[in-house]
Amino acid sequence: MSKELIFAVEDEANIQQLIKYNLEANGYKVITFDTGEQLIEECKSNVPNLFILDIMLPGIDGLEVCRQLRQNLRTKSIPVIILTAKNEEFDKVLGLELGADDYITKPFSVRELVARVKALFRRVHISLENSSEIISYGNISMDCTRREVFKDDRLIDLPLKEFELLKLLIMNKGKVLSREILLEKVWGFDYYGETRTVDVHIRYLRQKIEDDDSNPVYIETIRGIGYRFNDKGATNK
Repeated sequence: MSKELIFAVEDEANIQQLIKYNLEANGYKVITFDTGEQLIEECKSNVPNLFILDIMLPGIDGLEVCRQLRQNLRTKSIPVIILTAKNEEFDKVLGLELGADDYITKPFSVRELVARVKALFRRVHISLENSSEIISYGNISMDCTRREVFKDDRLIDLPLKEFELLKLLIMNKGKVLSREILLEKVWGFDYYGETRTVDVHIRYLRQKIEDDDSNPVYIETIRGIGYRFNDKGATNK
């Protein structure tokens, strides 16, 4: 059984218990918090393998918690799933921009919650198992052991999904990868999100690795299909 530790912050008691009961029934250890401040304080002495953050919280909200976690060296690389009761794209995009790896919109099913958590941990484990390599292309270098990306020897901070997305694109440079394939390979078979999620991650990835993200050299959009890592990008620079 899995023994990964999950920190979940949710101020609604029934949802908090739903999360705790069902994830523990699937072999995870779960510690719940009523406020973001409580979670941040606990992280000073103990860190989990995954965070689940509700957006609407008393005190600091889940987005601010996510921002603080990404600024902390102890927690910056730990995956984050955001829970939101809103359907507006703003919340989803902002959460991804702040470094969240996934989001679930309320109301959600128990099956969806467990599947998202399993899929995220599966991606982390696969990444660790296949991490004994350094990938270089043009002025971009990926140290998969340390999960670090450099551009012109400058460290670029990438959340887990952006890192995996860039790695997949580089390892398949020159090939067109559909949004559906990217969802399957990066988010896992159990991912229930829409392809818009891929576009959001690509947008922020371009902002970090391209000299001009409005005129990308490396990551090309193939209209109506998906994306391609340009195998001529290095020579065009």
